[in-house]
Amino acid sequence: MPSPRCGAALALALSAFLGACPAAVAQVPVKLGVLADMSGIFSDIGGKGALEATLMAVEDFRKLPGGDALKIEVVSADAQNKPDISSTIARTWFDTEGVDALIDLPTSAISLAIAPLVKDKNKVALFTASGTSELTGKACTPNSVHWTYDTWALAHGTAEAIAKAGGKSWFFLTVDFALGHSLERDATSVIAANGGRVAGAVRHPTDTKDFSSYLLQAQASGAQVVALANAGGDTITAIKQAAEFGIVESGQKLAGMLLFISDIHSLGLNTAQGLQLTTAFYWDLNERTRAFGKRFAERNNGRHPSMNQAGAYSAVLAYLKAVATVGSAKDGAAVVKAMRAAGTFDDPLFGETRLREDGRVVHPMMLVQVKKPSESKGPFDYYKVLATIPAEQAFRPLKDSECPLVGK
Repeated sequence: MPSPRCGAALALALSAFLGACPAAVAQVPVKLGVLADMSGIFSDIGGKGALEATLMAVEDFRKLPGGDALKIEVVSADAQNKPDISSTIARTWFDTEGVDALIDLPTSAISLAIAPLVKDKNKVALFTASGTSELTGKACTPNSVHWTYDTWALAHGTAEAIAKAGGKSWFFLTVDFALGHSLERDATSVIAANGGRVAGAVRHPTDTKDFSSYLLQAQASGAQVVALANAGGDTITAIKQAAEFGIVESGQKLAGMLLFISDIHSLGLNTAQGLQLTTAFYWDLNERTRAFGKRFAERNNGRHPSMNQAGAYSAVLAYLKAVATVGSAKDGAAVVKAMRAAGTFDDPLFGETRLREDGRVVHPMMLVQVKKPSESKGPFDYYKVLATIPAEQAFRPLKDSECPLVGK
């Protein structure tokens, strides 16, 4: 039996240990993996900007009360826009490197491949750069969160506005993968609902350099509207070559079904002026978005954030808050459940926001028009907001979802 002096010393040592131990173990480890297109045709949309936005969210979380509760690490990799490569990276991150959540995920094909993987590994996917509405339909999982936008929202914004304005006959230039197929499908239903018709469609491979044969078919169709159901570099190339072919001058209207502010910057206002598009975010909308846009631009070579990059910031911030609530990042489904339990909140970039049971994050969307050069005050001052679409109207109604989780 220890002497009283020894016992007192042991008690003191134990007390000191217990007093120090909470500080040593209080931080919950969280590892984020930004899996984005770092070098291809979607790199301006997400890429290193998505990584920067993620780092900004981590910094801002640490400034919140209790923000030091998490020990956060961020890694990144180039998805190369290939589902097999992306799945291999994600699996390695999950199995050997302790990554808890994925951010960005640049194509719908990649996201549809990743969704069952995160469910199987009980991790989290924050789909902030994916378009297909299938991610909150038949492909939904309890571990998936679809932020920013989807093809249903884009179609019901852009296609509906143009159809109601008199665009009744349409021709689609569609990229031949999941995103393009979803855009064409969702827009077609909107066009039909508004008394229009699809006069024709043609599909092209990703990263097409020559759209001439497709544009000739669009002209020959006589359709009033030529819809570009593609994204990134493909959309930019198609719009530039459409200008060379005189598509707009000959009386047809171009409809970019998925356009980003980085695309407008690459095109220039002389080429892009007058285009209507649907977006979830615009840096110059209000004081909070302007503050974020300015801060992001200072860290990103003067380039202002796309909606995908804004989505990465907001999704990561919400995810980290949920991890802090749960007290661990190891049960991905529990973290997503906590994100949903947070209810409606005022997101700094998207406004009134909430996560539904199908994994869809709902918030207002905007129909905007690209300014004329004479209307712009400088770089990235590109949009006029024509209408704000309320959150409850912007996305597919939950009652119409094919997600097997709905109602359970």
